[in-house]
Amino acid sequence: MPQETIINKTVEFVKERLSGAEGGHDWWHIERVWKLSKLIAQTEKVDLFVIELGALLHDIADSKFHNGDEKIGSNIAREFLNSLNIDVKIIEHVVNIVENISFKGGKEEQKFKSPELDVVQDADRLDAIGAIGIARTFNYGGFKNREIYNPEIKPNLKMSKEDYKNSIAPTINHFYEKLLLLKDRMNTKTGKILAEHRHKFMENFLDEFYKEWNCEL
Repeated sequence: MPQETIINKTVEFVKERLSGAEGGHDWWHIERVWKLSKLIAQTEKVDLFVIELGALLHDIADSKFHNGDEKIGSNIAREFLNSLNIDVKIIEHVVNIVENISFKGGKEEQKFKSPELDVVQDADRLDAIGAIGIARTFNYGGFKNREIYNPEIKPNLKMSKEDYKNSIAPTINHFYEKLLLLKDRMNTKTGKILAEHRHKFMENFLDEFYKEWNCEL
């Protein structure tokens, strides 16, 4: 089966699978990560086919929407790719991307590395910061019925993986516990460049947020 046909079938599968998903983890998130992955790949020596499949399937079943099951996404991705009779090495690579892409908090070690994962991971992290990242963060906070901000609840900067997974902290805390950390965790040169502007946008947003919260003129 031609690679273009496989990509088109994957797009159809993901759109159907994520129909009705929470707004920060829906098809439009996937499409943005897919586009960013292809943009970053232009300056890297990578397998574009693996990157496209990894980007399209990276959030096919996010564990936080499936009772913390960290294997459900990779299992669904593997089953789908097997149905297309794709080369086993490609399937394993894509599955490894799905399993290792997420920010898990704390000092959790990433168990797999590849240039292709670096690209897709940067694209996913870029979509978690900047204006889009802010919108997604507050959308998810509302979805989970969390407080926007509570000055009495300080960010936990020493989270374990379990702390991060089970956190019910106010949404503003998430900036300090994850979003503001991502700029320095980019893998690729292009990812690092793109992250600088988005990071600064978040800092400016937080400055304005606190001024308005404290009713400063």
